[in-house]
Amino acid sequence: MPRPLWTGAISFGLVTIPIKVVSATEDHSISFHQYHREDMGRIRTRKVCEIDGEVLTQEQIGKGYEVAKDRTVPVTDEELDRMPLPTAKAIEIVSFVDADSIDPVRIGDSYYLAVDGQVAAKPYTLLRKALERSEKVAVAKFAWHNRERLGLLRVRDDAIVLHSMRWPDEIRSPESLAPRETELDEDEIERAVQLTDSMGLDDISGFRDRYREALEELIAAKSEGKPLPAAPGGEEEEPGKVMDLMAALNASVKAAKETRGEEATAGEARGGDATVHEMTPGRTRARKKAAPASKKTAAGAAARKTGAGKTASGKAATGKAATGKAATGKASAGKAAAGRTAAKKQPARKTAARKRTAS
Repeated sequence: MPRPLWTGAISFGLVTIPIKVVSATEDHSISFHQYHREDMGRIRTRKVCEIDGEVLTQEQIGKGYEVAKDRTVPVTDEELDRMPLPTAKAIEIVSFVDADSIDPVRIGDSYYLAVDGQVAAKPYTLLRKALERSEKVAVAKFAWHNRERLGLLRVRDDAIVLHSMRWPDEIRSPESLAPRETELDEDEIERAVQLTDSMGLDDISGFRDRYREALEELIAAKSEGKPLPAAPGGEEEEPGKVMDLMAALNASVKAAKETRGEEATAGEARGGDATVHEMTPGRTRARKKAAPASKKTAAGAAARKTGAGKTASGKAATGKAATGKAATGKASAGKAAAGRTAAKKQPARKTAARKRTAS
């Protein structure tokens, strides 16, 4: 068992449970030292008195509160321990609430509460059973590190866990961060829901810290004088581009189902890859300038192929409307389609003319 961080008792009603607080988590992140690049000397952080310049040890350093400029009131650890606070050496349960009523943003670090002696076994088990059967969590107050804190007690396996919590006035409002009202298609919402279903997991215990593993490989290679691990290949998305939302959702659902070994539906297969559009300023102006040129070119091409001015004008007008709705990049495709349609209809008109002559 790790070293206890705090000893005291849980109290609810007239029941007291002696406990020891141990950390419920471990930090496996890799820490770096600062060093002098020229001679690899370590850079140390020293605590120096600003009056005499003396480097101080932790035993020589005390606490104090600055009440005014050039006036600090010293406060000792003994004075803090003697404060008339009921939660000084106890985790005092003040209420029991539904777990869903607790905002996860308020939850902080987690600690296991271990029994402190055999006398604590029965009341500890009693509290655990009460939390399990009621399906509630306990809200508690406790004093730690020179401040009163709010805590949350819940059951994990056969142990009681204490989560530190922030006070209500410590949570910032997200009101100014929310986006403005945005119109969404019902199909887009439904596809997003399908994506959440496709990416659902019953257990997330298999996730690993890939960054730490790669960092360990890098440090091992450098320490042994071996070549550094190569960076994984792959195309990086260029900045200044936006994806078509529905196509991106279709592709995401399809990829998620393929990962889980499921077959994509026909609609998802048609979705294919998401379309990427270049985000360039002045796009609207470029589209307006291109419209007259498209009209002139389409009219000339139709006149040469059909020889009928009115028909060509009608097609040119249709081509203009299509060009106005489509993006600039699609204008040439629209013009080619109009030309192919005119060419297909020309033999039909010639055939009809021959029939009238013969009759």
